[in-house]
Amino acid sequence: MTALSPEAGAGLAIETHGLAKRFRHRAAVDGMDLAVPYGAVFGFLGPNGSGKTTTIRMLLGLAGASQGSIRVLGRDMPGDLATVLPRVGALVEGPGFYPFLTGTGNLVRLDSADRHASASTRRKRVAEALDRVGLTHAAGKKVRAYSLGMKQRLGLANALLRPRELLVLDEPTNGLDPQGTREVRSLVRSLAAGGTTVFVSSHLLTEVEQMCTHAGVMRGGRLVAQGRLDELRAAGQPHVVVKTPDADRAAGVLARLGLVPGPGHGAGGGQDAGAVVGTGLNGMEPERIVAALVEDGVRVRGFAVETPSLEERYVSLTGEGFDVVG
Repeated sequence: MTALSPEAGAGLAIETHGLAKRFRHRAAVDGMDLAVPYGAVFGFLGPNGSGKTTTIRMLLGLAGASQGSIRVLGRDMPGDLATVLPRVGALVEGPGFYPFLTGTGNLVRLDSADRHASASTRRKRVAEALDRVGLTHAAGKKVRAYSLGMKQRLGLANALLRPRELLVLDEPTNGLDPQGTREVRSLVRSLAAGGTTVFVSSHLLTEVEQMCTHAGVMRGGRLVAQGRLDELRAAGQPHVVVKTPDADRAAGVLARLGLVPGPGHGAGGGQDAGAVVGTGLNGMEPERIVAALVEDGVRVRGFAVETPSLEERYVSLTGEGFDVVG
């Protein structure tokens, strides 16, 4: 597994050791050692059924672990649940609200149930939270008339009713239009800039790349990689891309040099008959590869050494394509 390299002295907002959750004979989460640095925007990635939501539920004390340990904000969970949860905002498995109440009414009711929340500032905080997620115009509308995206915004507003040290978001852009997605991305960045650690589970790889500083990848209940985004990309094998009308001959040259040749891919994801990809560089100089191609009569129209994208790294770790539509 790719190890996380937390910044010196940063500490960990979320830390697990050997965390496991079993349902009868099936392990939903199996031996997880998770490390989320303070101040990070941590993207939690993985196919459906890989254990992401089960992990989140254990972190928040909503489900018990079969074995292992959990520390959140420096405190043991679930033992210190009452101390930790007031410092954590969460949106898990979609928001649930009273449909007959307005957006404001729902937040007032939820805030009233929080014994740590100040009644004297309640109305002001509710209004500010609604404004932060762009729902001021719908504050007086009953939630049954809200779209899915508006309900998602209201769930975020609920998580932001009080200052939080940690924000845990499960699919926060679900149901949002492109503008709403951009606003959530900007909101997450602003929270992180203010010192809040954000842990976000998402199926939208492009959002993770634009929003997160770190990521972890789940597969079959196991955490198969974690680290800074640049670390995850760097851990993948670089490859060469040869643009040529002589694809078969180029593949033969790459194979003789010890690389593993394969077809290139166009912008739409299909095979590109004018490109050959070679993996397994192992420190070989690009100049040597080009010289060998030219010497063998391969007409080289383009040549590049590329580092795998986060999507390519994800596919190599999970063996599955990424669900870009959530």
